[in-house]
Amino acid sequence: MSTDSGAAKAIAEGAANLTAAGAAKVIAGPSRAPAASACEPHRERIEHAVSLGRNAMAIYQDLVDAGVAIGYASVRRFVRKLRGALTPEERVVIETAPGEEAQVDYGDGPMVRHPESGKYRRTRLFILTLGFSRKSVRLLVWKSSSRTWAELHEEAFRRLGGATKIVVLDNLREGVVEPDVYDPKLNPLYRDVLRHYGAIAIPCRVRDPDRKGKVESGVGHTKRTPLKGLRFESLEEAQAYLDRWDERWADTRIHGTTKRQVAAMFADERPHLTPLPVEPFRYYKFGERVVHLDGCVEIDAAYYHAPPGWIGRVVHVQWDGLRVRLLCPRTGHLLREHLVQRRGGRRVQPGDEPAKTPRRVLDLLAELARAGEHVRTLTTTFHERRGEAAGRGLLGTRALIKKHGASVVDDACGALLELGLADYRSLRRYLDRRPPAPLSLAQVDPLIRSLTHYRDLIDQRTGDPT
Repeated sequence: MSTDSGAAKAIAEGAANLTAAGAAKVIAGPSRAPAASACEPHRERIEHAVSLGRNAMAIYQDLVDAGVAIGYASVRRFVRKLRGALTPEERVVIETAPGEEAQVDYGDGPMVRHPESGKYRRTRLFILTLGFSRKSVRLLVWKSSSRTWAELHEEAFRRLGGATKIVVLDNLREGVVEPDVYDPKLNPLYRDVLRHYGAIAIPCRVRDPDRKGKVESGVGHTKRTPLKGLRFESLEEAQAYLDRWDERWADTRIHGTTKRQVAAMFADERPHLTPLPVEPFRYYKFGERVVHLDGCVEIDAAYYHAPPGWIGRVVHVQWDGLRVRLLCPRTGHLLREHLVQRRGGRRVQPGDEPAKTPRRVLDLLAELARAGEHVRTLTTTFHERRGEAAGRGLLGTRALIKKHGASVVDDACGALLELGLADYRSLRRYLDRRPPAPLSLAQVDPLIRSLTHYRDLIDQRTGDPT
């Protein structure tokens, strides 16, 4: 009996200990269900942040800054579940009239073996999509530039047989120099190419690619379907493959939104496209130049005079193989148009020359005239031909006189005048190539003092009265 009562007492004590431990665990346990998220008390705040487009890391940082003790993993899991539970925002389908709008964009093209390096390189995929029919033109290039971007539009218009009235693009540098919601500054070459084809550009708002969702969808579909995982040995081979895929599959598909065949809708849209101009666009280079003190700007080592009053100011310049055009940077109006000159040449329209020769140039001409008759004739002729641009040549002639002597330069000027030459460069070459004069000891020269001068100096130093 004593043994049984001892065992019963031990069991009772053990039960009492378990009850006390359980009670302590309940008191010290969590205040929420184990399956609930630590983010649940902050659900409203997190939902609002998600609706603004903020990611999990940004929401986590905001909560920590607000004094909430929470882990990033909990926020990430909660945001992931929340995004799946939220109702997607309704999207508006943009409908356009036939021939009204085209959307353009760049994407990553396939890997193609480069002809110079022999290695595979990623190409760039250009897509132009018509807003009404969803007809797309897909072109591949190695790299992009302002001119390449404009040439791709021109090629796309030629393939379509016409142009649209509006081209929608994002704010890439080739098309938009300065993004702005109300007044974006377009790349001048791109703007003029579209104007040549009767179109205008409308850039999207910054970070708002949905405005051109049709071409965005086309870029993604092209990367996933015809080009996924393929490599080509040449750019021509890749373009030919893409053209075949367009004709066989892209144009014959039934579009998911319009429920009509793309080729059939393009047949309805094509008559509404703006007809192509007779001549292609004449491409040019462009830039900014400061008008120098001689009233000219320098383009490819030639000089073109600006209107009076523009010295020290910036002008916009456009040039090609035929003409150079100076434009007002504020209004874009044409200031002057010149024919292209050879290197070192100068082009001035009548009436743009300075009203009178500056005083410093007149003084320099008078100084050179005193060096000799032939020097005077050559420098005067040179100044009459070049005008203000002759200033440096006159200074160079004066430097040659100091180096070689007035008589030598005068003889050289006489020889050049007999040959019909009157410019500084010919004078310098003539003097550099002439044979050196034989050395001789001069007996009389202003720099050589007489012997009596040295005799008197010695007598003065030694104190000899004789």
